[in-house]
Amino acid sequence: MERWIKRLLVLLIIGAGSGAAFRVLKSRQADASDSRVRPTPQWPPFEPAPAAEPVRDWLPPVDGECPPGYPIKANDNSHIYHVPGGRFYARPIAERCYATEEAAQRDGYRRAKN
Repeated sequence: MERWIKRLLVLLIIGAGSGAAFRVLKSRQADASDSRVRPTPQWPPFEPAPAAEPVRDWLPPVDGECPPGYPIKANDNSHIYHVPGGRFYARPIAERCYATEEAAQRDGYRRAKN
């Protein structure tokens, strides 16, 4: 019979301890919601800046035509560019469209012979 009483006492002590632990946790949660308590900082402490789109001197053609503001047609295979008003400007299919001749030359293209 003593064994039964000892087990009952152990269960009561464990139950009382877990109740006390529950009350401590509950009070900590209440403290965390208090406006005077600062929240724990999250890591990383800041949002990373969105990656900026790289600045390009050229744009891909739209439906085989150069977009407005990028009239110079360039061919990747021959590394030749064609300017508006040139003799063969209408003939090539643009693979890159440049805004200026200088931009095409920086990328290694040469002007078409007229």
